[in-house]
Amino acid sequence: MEHIYSYHHLTEFTREVFIRMGCSQEHAMLASEVLVAADLRGIDSHGVARLSGYIRLWEAKRINARPNIRIVHETPSTAVVDGDAGLGLVVAPYAMEVAIKKAAAAGTGWVSVKNSNHFGIAGYHAMKALDHDMIGMAMTNASPLVAPTFAKERMLGTNPIAVAIPAKEQPAFVADFATTTAANGKLEILQRKNLEAPYGWIQDKEGNPSTNPHELKDGGALLPLGGDRDHGSHKGYCLGAIVDIFSAVLSGANYGPWAPPFVSFLPLAPDPVGEGLGHFFGAMRVDAFRPAEEFKTHMDTWISRFRAAVPVEGKQVLIPGDPEREMQQHRLQNGIPVLAPVVKDMQEVAAKFKLNF
Repeated sequence: MEHIYSYHHLTEFTREVFIRMGCSQEHAMLASEVLVAADLRGIDSHGVARLSGYIRLWEAKRINARPNIRIVHETPSTAVVDGDAGLGLVVAPYAMEVAIKKAAAAGTGWVSVKNSNHFGIAGYHAMKALDHDMIGMAMTNASPLVAPTFAKERMLGTNPIAVAIPAKEQPAFVADFATTTAANGKLEILQRKNLEAPYGWIQDKEGNPSTNPHELKDGGALLPLGGDRDHGSHKGYCLGAIVDIFSAVLSGANYGPWAPPFVSFLPLAPDPVGEGLGHFFGAMRVDAFRPAEEFKTHMDTWISRFRAAVPVEGKQVLIPGDPEREMQQHRLQNGIPVLAPVVKDMQEVAAKFKLNF
């Protein structure tokens, strides 16, 4: 069962929650915008369904509501940002703005982040570059839930990658995807709906394929993009590893199995190799390569030609970003559906902070 809420209602409620956690007005507004952007774009696993998780991390003193986010090392085109254990929903936009400013001056900007937390959907941050005629990139490491190809042990996170590329008349190209066959949040949705997971998403603790969406609780693991070696899981493993290295080894965050878990009831690794979670952002000025208008005209041609590719029967050829853009338009007009278990969580949050939901 689902309940429908307006974008305004969800953003106002989450903003008030972040304020009650101790965030500044500015940070609370930004955090709520980033969080609900996931619901708006149809990525329900990363939106308000995550709110209670942030609260529990804050209660466990693993999120700093008043962080001193700062650059701790930089060159003309690069920087390392220390998030001071702040909400990733706030740390990430700060770091992306640094990347954009550096790109404006130097042509490209690259920022690696340490000492942060879960940052919402990667696509939100990559898309910030579009208004500047820039290509944006965003990635992050995450809780170790993924077994490398041929492994039983959980070593990597779902480690998403997002790339946003501007066009002229056509909507922007926006790729935003986990480097696993499915993100953990999709398992959580299946759990709430009492549905099985498709084969190729998860394995049990012995490394056998499973359809039990609760498998992670019993020591199982998510699988890299591809599912198994015969279907290219080694490529998903490589992508996840690249994200982990760029986001954490490069910045000084925790990497691999040392990455802090999103759930507050799991302890932090006793022998941390860094600080918090890590992110990585990039911004590239299009006119550092060719005139921006010329490039965007050719992006229109690229997008139009791919849309016109002959489809298989009953299907439509999509451009990365199409489903999320269409969902955003629909949900802005018709409201955002929230599953009953998530509504219950939100009501409990409201009661905790003496708010109305």
